[in-house]
Amino acid sequence: MMGYTKTAMLMAAMTALFMGVGYALGGGAGLLIALVVAVGMNGYSYWNSDKAVLRMHNAQECNSQIHPELERMVHRMADAADMPRPRVFVINEDQPNAFATGRNPENAAVAATTGLLQRMSDEEVAAVMAHELAHIRNFDTLIMTITATFAGAISMLANFAMFFGGRNRGNIIVTLLVMILAPMAAAVVQMAISRSREYEADRVGAAICGNPLWLASALEKIQGFASRIDYDRAEQNPQTAHMFIINPLHAFKRDKLFSTHPNTENRIAELVKLAEAQGQRFQRERANPWG
Repeated sequence: MMGYTKTAMLMAAMTALFMGVGYALGGGAGLLIALVVAVGMNGYSYWNSDKAVLRMHNAQECNSQIHPELERMVHRMADAADMPRPRVFVINEDQPNAFATGRNPENAAVAATTGLLQRMSDEEVAAVMAHELAHIRNFDTLIMTITATFAGAISMLANFAMFFGGRNRGNIIVTLLVMILAPMAAAVVQMAISRSREYEADRVGAAICGNPLWLASALEKIQGFASRIDYDRAEQNPQTAHMFIINPLHAFKRDKLFSTHPNTENRIAELVKLAEAQGQRFQRERANPWG
């Protein structure tokens, strides 16, 4: 119930922001248009935004021929965690990364890049996918996906601001302010939502995979690769950055202005503390039960 309450609050907040942008650009008519669009977007976001995000990243669903070992790993962990099995997708990108999406645990999907599968150990892949399963269990996926949809729409509306601003000097000033502030406001909402949920997903994900240090190791490696390897589709769709386990953006330094993720070193430190409290020590030779 709490997951649906948070989602309703988010949808109301993003709708209000969207309508505010519409009013700033077009007065009463702009407000009315924004309201109609927002109502349609709320419905679309709830039922179809997960599919839209997967299409944005050209994700391919796993089957008996396409990375069946990843699907088996994810399904084993979902079964052990007593949660519905999500659909499993692979994205043909060299940067190691992953995300989860879906309106609820019964209609969820997880996606991993080929770079993750190629550059991480089996234990690290399991830990990353367990983190994504944690987002599903915590009902974060709908919130994150709706935020991505609205943030993209607000940015798009701001890009058209000059068209609606007219020639009046006052309108132009308002328009310029909206063009600057609206995307920033959407980014702040994304940042607040994502940052508040990553630590909890790390904690629950560590419990699902069985070893916090597997996830700590994966986060350290992904951060290093993500800072050097471009992810062009993510750069083209920056509104989805907060959905990934590590911010995939770096080419244009967007993450320096509004980071959608907590500091990776801080996340790793928390996982190390958790492992120490459990008396665990990371051993690479340990058999991976999820492989």
